[in-house]
Amino acid sequence: MSEHGLPCWYELATADPAAVQPFYAALLGWQFADSGMAGMTYIIASAQDSMVAGLFKAEPEQPTGWTFYITVDNADATAAQAAALGAQVIVPPSDIPDTGRFAVMLDPQGASFAILQPLPDGMGGAFDQQKSGHGNWHDLGVADPQAALAFYGVLFGWTVSRAQPMGPEMIYNIIACKGRDIGGIFNDASVTAPAWCVYFGAASINQAVATVKSAGGGVEHDPAEVPGGAFVTHCHDGRGGRFALVGPA
Repeated sequence: MSEHGLPCWYELATADPAAVQPFYAALLGWQFADSGMAGMTYIIASAQDSMVAGLFKAEPEQPTGWTFYITVDNADATAAQAAALGAQVIVPPSDIPDTGRFAVMLDPQGASFAILQPLPDGMGGAFDQQKSGHGNWHDLGVADPQAALAFYGVLFGWTVSRAQPMGPEMIYNIIACKGRDIGGIFNDASVTAPAWCVYFGAASINQAVATVKSAGGGVEHDPAEVPGGAFVTHCHDGRGGRFALVGPA
């Protein structure tokens, strides 16, 4: 079965990859090892025997932040289709030895995302909603959510499984792929630089919040309950990397 459209990898561009490792190790239980990639230092983070994320030193003009990769059947065809739909290709389709073929793009409203055509049996387990320390959810606030839903729907086959009112002004559209809810796209008229937010699973949100603070990061708001009984909070790692956590109290 094709995995086209499912999240498959998480990546952090940061000014000092070594400096943030203790934070994520304490919070998510990650262990780190150099990938051995030629030409650059690329650190692999693993949780529960699965590789879940990569860390690398951001270029001077590159913003600090998390991005995520989406599995595709054909990286070249998907990148060309995205460009035809109004996306900007930042890194054209390129090979990663022993991994697959990838590309990095900005969607028509300016949010960055990446794609990966993995080698056979190479998708891995970075996205696993049943395990803490793994990718769990992804959401995007934009001025025109219907345009974003149409773009990603054509590109990845994402559908809206339900639209959840979040107060008088916001509709949170839950997106599904292969019958699984994987994230949301919502209206945010105030946003000037749209960006996907990646969520990592936590065994306990309350414990995770305490760890974020003690490890030198910051918490943007108290844990908030979401439909289904889980709790979420948005955080940063103390060095510009913004992300969110989801899990039981």
